[in-house]
Order: sequence, then C-alpha cells, then structure tokens
Amino acid sequence: MIPAASLAGKRVSLFGLGGSGIATARALIEGGADVLAWDDNPDSVAKAGAVGIATADLRGADWTKFSAFVLSPGVPLTHPKPHWSVELARGSGVEIIGDIELFCRERTLRAPAAPFIAITGTNGKSTTTALTAHILKSAARDTQMGGNIGRAVMTLDPPEPARHYVVECSSYQIDLAPSINPTAGVLLNLTPDHLDRHGTMQHYAAIKERLVAGSEVAIVGIDDSWCAQIADRLERAGRHVIRISKRLPLTDGYFASGTDLMEAVHGRFSRVAFLEGIGSLRGQHNAQNALAAVAACLKVGLSLGEIQSGLESFPGLAHRMEQVGRKGHVLFINDSKATNADAAAPALSSFNRIYWIAGGLAKEGGIEPLRGFFPRIAKAYLIGDAAPAFSATLGEAVPYEISGTLAAAVEHAARDAARESGGEAVVLLSPACASFDQFRNFEVRGDAFRQAANAIDGVKPIGGTR
Repeated sequence: MIPAASLAGKRVSLFGLGGSGIATARALIEGGADVLAWDDNPDSVAKAGAVGIATADLRGADWTKFSAFVLSPGVPLTHPKPHWSVELARGSGVEIIGDIELFCRERTLRAPAAPFIAITGTNGKSTTTALTAHILKSAARDTQMGGNIGRAVMTLDPPEPARHYVVECSSYQIDLAPSINPTAGVLLNLTPDHLDRHGTMQHYAAIKERLVAGSEVAIVGIDDSWCAQIADRLERAGRHVIRISKRLPLTDGYFASGTDLMEAVHGRFSRVAFLEGIGSLRGQHNAQNALAAVAACLKVGLSLGEIQSGLESFPGLAHRMEQVGRKGHVLFINDSKATNADAAAPALSSFNRIYWIAGGLAKEGGIEPLRGFFPRIAKAYLIGDAAPAFSATLGEAVPYEISGTLAAAVEHAARDAARESGGEAVVLLSPACASFDQFRNFEVRGDAFRQAANAIDGVKPIGGTR
C-alpha cells in the first residue's frame, strides 16, 4: 500500500466504496488523513465500516471542513449530470480528485524520479500496459503495474527512485487527476466511447490529451485524426512528442512495416524490434501496442536487446486473442473480450483460415460491420441469442451452423479445422456479443472455451491454465 501522506492531518471526504474506493480510503487513513466515506450501496458502506473506515451520509456533512473530496472514477463527474456529491463539493469549493491523482502526489513527495509510464486510449491500453510491464520485469527492473488493470493504484508498493510504475488510465481516472505527470505518457488511439459520461467526442478527447500533455515525453498514435491533431498541438506547445503508427511510414517516430518495428529519424529508418513468430502479438493492432511499449521502455532506459527479449516472451492477456492450445496445424484462440463487432475485427484480420465461434447477446449493428472479413472465415459456429440474426447476415457468404452452445461449437469447429489442409487453421472464439445470455461475464465464457479446447484429445495447452 502507498500511504497517502500528501493529505496527512486533513479532513477528506470520499465517495464510492468498491474495491478501489476502500483501498484508497485505507491509504488515506494510513497516511494520516481523517476520512469520512459514503456510497449509495448499503452493502458497500457496511464492508467499509467492517474494515475500520468511518462512514456517514455525506449529504449531512459540513463540507467547509473538507480539504479534498476523493471520488470513485465510476461516479459521474460531469455527464449526464454531476453526482450529488460532486455538486456538494463544488458548492463548497472543495477540490475533487481520484486515486491516480493521489498516486501522482505521493510519487512527487517520495521519489519524483521514479520511472512512471501511464497508458491510455480507447482500445489496446490493457495489452500495452501488460506488455510494457512484462518487458520491464523480464529485464529485471523493479516493476509495479496497476490502475485500471489488475491492482488499484494505491495498493502498489510505495515509490522509490528505481521502482518503475506502469499504470493504465481510463478517461474517468484522468478526469480526476489534474497533476498527472508521467515520465512517458502513451495515448494509443481515440474512437467514440463513453460519450454518455463525457457528453461529446471533443470533451472525451480533451480529457485523454491531459495525460500526454503532462508527460516528459508524449507517445501518441497518429492513425486517427483526433490523436494526430493532439500530437501536432502538443508539439506546437513545445512538448516532446514521439509519434507512432501501425500503418504509415513516418519521417520521425516509430512505425510498423509488416512485422518489423522501425524507428525513423529525419527520414532515415532502422529496425528496432520485430514481431515475427510472436503469436501473442499478432495483428496490426498489436503492432501499435508493441510500438508504444518499445518507445516507452526506451525512454526509461532499456536496451533494444532487453526489449526484444520481453516481446518474445510476452504471454498475452487472457481473453484477448489468447492462444490457449494447439493440435497439429489447428490453433485455438480465446478472444472472449470481443463483445461487439469492432472488438472482433482485430482477431478476424489476423488469421486467414478461421473457424469462427460467434454469438451471445447481440449489440446494435450485429456483425454487418465485419462483412469485409467474411472471406477469411471457413465456417461460422453460432451460439446464443444472436444466432438467428447472425445467420441471416452471413447468408450465403459464409458456411455456418447454429451450434447453440459453446461446448458444441468448440467440438464441431475443432473437428472441421482438423480436416483443413494447406497451412494453419484457427478455431477462434471472438463472439462480437456480450456474454450475458449464457455466461456471467466474458471471463467465464473465455474460461469455458479454454477448458473445452484443452479437453479435446491431442490438444497441447499453450501457456498453462490461467
């Protein structure tokens, strides 16, 4: 835990007592703050009280006594309208911050030179965070990973000069971190997302920009117009900007050329790393993730050899194009995290002969946006509520069966893929649907796929059981 000494001796209000909220409250108490916490969920309030956190309905509190208000990132700050606690804090002029802001203040107090890599973007931030942390750990660096992935940031070990932090940041967390100041800030990409919480795309992009605007070096993917404009704006403001691109050769920066990761300096190119043969980093989207990790790791002092070694040993993230097993030429891929068509597109673009398991609780638009990938699909195996609608979209373009259950789909896809000749065949779970018709969440669905695949005679698990 990181004791939040920056608010020692201060009276602090806190709203939101989920896992990260309780962790933050305990860090504040450990650091010497006088904390009063609340949540709209009585069960959360009870859990907090059971671990010694003082609770009371903040609507009855004297807000003039609070020096700071710590808000859970899941609670509306601006849209669709501010939460009642936000309005009370603003009415009394109390600053509103989150756990990432507390971390930044503690780093500034304890070890301002501690390498800090902060990563955001609409897509790919979890993989990039995990990859960057893996490269650092494999190079024997003292590494802490958390934030919007894994551990709540205030549960990490306290800052020390040689301790490296890799922190995934959501837009909600950035919005509550006015002094965020990474050594290397990464903004991967921007597409419309969370607009119910941010109002407009312009506001969403402006929040994401804050992370890289406060960085020593801003690493920005420029394959979308929003991020390209942000990179240009930061450069005009005198910031150190490193551009990355998964599809465009650059004059300066880092870009992907096939499976080669290239550095460009004034128009002169050199290869700094490669992804050939790294199954956990297939696809153009992972090239962008790897480029960001390479640039960030170079910034904090790793060698190219250390970085390449880390890339090659990266196991990938569970449920995100996770390689779970192989039988001869048949590879089994768990992409259960792909809960809509846009999320399924990277996996479908990464393989040439796909036995595709899709379906569940359909999102708006179905799989029509994936039509361009249909020629890659040898056969589709449809499950769940979406099966009839998906079969209508596939029509005569793709052979399909309505398998009904995931277990049946895995069995039938494995049988058909085994008959394939002429190269690798991939049994791919990339559902393009939510899981809630048959599974509690996408993790349970992915676990069921992994278990079904590895139960097939002759399948050799990859990476062990997670």
